[in-house]
Amino acid sequence: MTDNAIAAGGNDRWLYLFIAWIVAVAASLGALFIGEVVGQAPCSLCWHQRAFMFPLAVLLAVASFRSDSGAWLYALPLAAIGAAIAGFHSLLYAGLIPEGIQPCSQGPSCAGAGMIILSMLPLPYLSLAAFVAIAIALLGSRTKAAS
Repeated sequence: MTDNAIAAGGNDRWLYLFIAWIVAVAASLGALFIGEVVGQAPCSLCWHQRAFMFPLAVLLAVASFRSDSGAWLYALPLAAIGAAIAGFHSLLYAGLIPEGIQPCSQGPSCAGAGMIILSMLPLPYLSLAAFVAIAIALLGSRTKAAS
């Protein structure tokens, strides 16, 4: 491989990290806006998803700044666990999970009308999309094996 090809691969990896960071920041700011400005209290599953999204915004900022090609090793587990919680929340919102195992017995409903923003976008689906987009970008940022 030429030096230019190696440098181009490094730029691609950085771009994937940067995209993952932008998605994490947008999702974090969106969650804060919905809670603090709109005044909509988060349900228990939303709190759990925030616990995985907020650190991603910080970790991916540092990884992007440092062009850390190994960032996917520590950020991908956070994105995967967050996606699993968001997936469960999405199934709950869609009505595919029986009432007996719904975690929201107190506080805001995890599947109620309050889970929609802009009168058409379900928050659980947006969260799932953000975690999946971050995971895909992190997979794209991996260092390619030398051939």
